[in-house]
Amino acid sequence: MRILLLCSSFNGLTQRAWLELRRAGHDVSVELAVSQEAMVEAAELAKPDLIICPFLKERVPDGLWRAYRTVIIHPGPPGDRGPSSLDWAIADAEPEWGVTALQAVEEMDAGPIWGFRTFPMPAEPPRKSALYNGPVADAAVELVAEVAAKAGESSFVPEPLDYRSPEVRGRLRRAMRHSDREFSWEEPTQDIVRRVRAADGAPGGRARLCDLPVRVFDVYRGPELEGTPGQVAARREGAVLVHTGDGTVWVGHLRLEKEGAIKLPAAMALGELVAQVPERSGYSEITYDRSEGVGVVSFDFYNGAMSTDQCRRLASALRYAVAQDTRVLVVRGGEVFSNGIHLNVIDAARHPELEAWMNINAINAVCREIAACTTQLVVASIGGNAGAGGVMMGLGADRVIIRDSVVLNPHYRTMGLFGSELWTYTLPRRVGAERARRLTQDALPIGAAEAVECGLADRALGGSRLDFERRVLEYAERLAADPGYDRLLAGRRSVREVDERRKPLDAYRAEELAEMSRDMFDDRSGFREARRAFVHKAKAQATPEHLARHRELSGASAPSGTGASHM
Repeated sequence: MRILLLCSSFNGLTQRAWLELRRAGHDVSVELAVSQEAMVEAAELAKPDLIICPFLKERVPDGLWRAYRTVIIHPGPPGDRGPSSLDWAIADAEPEWGVTALQAVEEMDAGPIWGFRTFPMPAEPPRKSALYNGPVADAAVELVAEVAAKAGESSFVPEPLDYRSPEVRGRLRRAMRHSDREFSWEEPTQDIVRRVRAADGAPGGRARLCDLPVRVFDVYRGPELEGTPGQVAARREGAVLVHTGDGTVWVGHLRLEKEGAIKLPAAMALGELVAQVPERSGYSEITYDRSEGVGVVSFDFYNGAMSTDQCRRLASALRYAVAQDTRVLVVRGGEVFSNGIHLNVIDAARHPELEAWMNINAINAVCREIAACTTQLVVASIGGNAGAGGVMMGLGADRVIIRDSVVLNPHYRTMGLFGSELWTYTLPRRVGAERARRLTQDALPIGAAEAVECGLADRALGGSRLDFERRVLEYAERLAADPGYDRLLAGRRSVREVDERRKPLDAYRAEELAEMSRDMFDDRSGFREARRAFVHKAKAQATPEHLARHRELSGASAPSGTGASHM
């Protein structure tokens, strides 16, 4: 079928839907809902058999859903209605939640039901972004495939929404207000954690800290220390420890409530106000563990962004791990594996270009530790989405194992960068020069199955993130005990020696940095504008050029006004 995806953003969920439908053989085009006119014009040009809206905040124009079968993927169980579904699900500690596919009608979220999925909510309050990118995205992608299949059945008729049905357990909920997101540090830690996580990653919990109005993100329960609620007790790796009504909470990120402020590591956002606060252990973004001849360096950076300081700490952890007497090193990312350099920290720096330069050099050091290791076999464990340099970072490993729900964006072009992270060495080595060129120039996402097929990854595994991590560790332990281990390690060492003689890693690094210096200091490809649009969440004015071009190649023309834009 010809399917049009209408979305507010070509985000991870929408990308997974796009990949799933294309893999099933459908002709899929994407249009950002930048205006009512753009949505209508996109449909007139695409002439779709079906319109699916996997992530749409805007109302579908009446003329559109009347003329084309239009299905909304709503992040709530049957009967749930309203724009703050996930926020309320977390705030109200719902034991179960779901996703529903429903046909667009005049009344929002009230159309007939095409299908639904439900899933248990975790006992520990999840971060809204983690809930959205995890079980919600999994359920949504299943529903998208189901909707496409049902649309091909002439006998299928969706079920009218009937609140008398036992399956319809949701209800209409109002949009969350600012007052719903406000909290006092005098409240119990658990209540604060739930309130903030219901608003993470946007718009954040609302409070005052150091006598400043702030938006609060990225919180974790701290130790039970006595102190004045709202007082900053300690700091660690960019986070601050704040006293609550019954203990403490680690706050990883803040945004000051003022014009132009952006989300930053909490200690950086507060600056001199916490400069004299003592350091304290108990919070760490990077850990090292050993098991059965395997060393595991785990890192979990908020939203996958890696600042200069974070990269330096990770490189140090890798150097320590490489020096241990283990046989296999597992490099394990977190909820998001990595998205490369930290654009927010760069943009907030006094000299952004210099900070960007320091950041790219620091992440290059991480990549070198992985690619140049010849004393252990290295396994990259990619259990969360990755983009740009975050994809390239894992490619220096002997084995790249990816979770089957992961989406990779192995390109830099939409951010106006040539890229570094030794990609000119590691990417062609895995996929060949021509495919490496297409991946970086087409700037389109690829799924786990395609990554394995083209050689970007070696194996895809299913299950929850914890199941995935357990299976990767078991694989690494088998690798460490393999009778042929010495031969495998000798092979890695031999390949590295041959490659180094042919062209040293430092030569790849120098060539990449020569290109990056022109992007960062001379701004030859619009890095400054693209970075600011990303950091300040500028609304797209048109469907990005690389998506519009893909639509044209698929057979539909681009709507008037479609031009280059940055996600």
